[in-house]
Amino acid sequence: MNARIKNLSSLLGSVFLTLLGLTVITFMIGRVMPVDPVIAAVGDNAPEAVIARARIEMGLDQPVVIQFLHYLAQIVQGDLGKSILTRNPVATDIARYFPATLELATAALILAAVIGIPLGVWAAVRQGSYVDQTIRVVCLAGHSVPVFVLAMISLLVFYAVLGIAPGPGRQDIIFQDMVPHVTGILTIDSIIAGDWDALYDALIHMIQPVCILAYFSMAYITRMTRAFMLDALKGEFVITARAKGLSAAAVVWKHAFPTVAVQLVTVLALTYAGLLEGAVVTETVFSWPGLGQYLTISLMNADMNPVVGATLLIGLIYVVLNLLADILYKLLDPRVR
Repeated sequence: MNARIKNLSSLLGSVFLTLLGLTVITFMIGRVMPVDPVIAAVGDNAPEAVIARARIEMGLDQPVVIQFLHYLAQIVQGDLGKSILTRNPVATDIARYFPATLELATAALILAAVIGIPLGVWAAVRQGSYVDQTIRVVCLAGHSVPVFVLAMISLLVFYAVLGIAPGPGRQDIIFQDMVPHVTGILTIDSIIAGDWDALYDALIHMIQPVCILAYFSMAYITRMTRAFMLDALKGEFVITARAKGLSAAAVVWKHAFPTVAVQLVTVLALTYAGLLEGAVVTETVFSWPGLGQYLTISLMNADMNPVVGATLLIGLIYVVLNLLADILYKLLDPRVR
């Protein structure tokens, strides 16, 4: 019991220090950007008296340490400041835009895992064959080609040339604001409302961005699964299972793969965090109204409160997903308890 309490205290302490460091980094990002937030708020042509008054109201006339302490106090209260562009609290804007990114990243992760894990296992079992080489080339292409290039090619081919895919955006204009906002995740809200036409429209608009993100993530998941399986297939327990006359499928999926599944927990957690953070370019190309597009527009307009708030949220997601991965490790693998 004492050991468990000690481990829990150590884990919570590490999480606290990580969050504190993350807060410091995000705060400094907002201060070292080559843009004066006061000028961005009042405009370049504002009188000096207005600029000075705005600087005092924003607390930017105080020492950096005092500014940071005020920032910490605001974060504890859930206050991330206000956006210059939308005039809304940043927390409100994030709550509005983040579900769209969550929906996109979750669908992409599911698709990438469903395809990537079996491909990785297949490549490991057929090591050195044409199947293995083909899978490795496909994964290499997924890592090598920039996401924005794939996104623009997809739009060009399937939307502009072939006309079989919908255009950019999350919905057609006839469905805008037709589904009641419950969770912010459009597919779920459409199901709750029983609006199947809106659900179909939401799904077909998701196909292109989800496939682009899934392909990029699948390349990583497949390569890691292949590497883990190659090590597992060399284990003595696998040799013993084969010597007992078990089928190839039983050896692979009942003996080798369970040892790999524990390692894949971390891979999937980091991939998911990367999707939530790395959807910026994809959302921009497809005009997807998510956190990435909100962050990009804010950054281009020197609206620093949303930039810092979104950066802090992304860092928090990484911390939480790593913590969940550690917890799942202990649940799935008795050796690390």
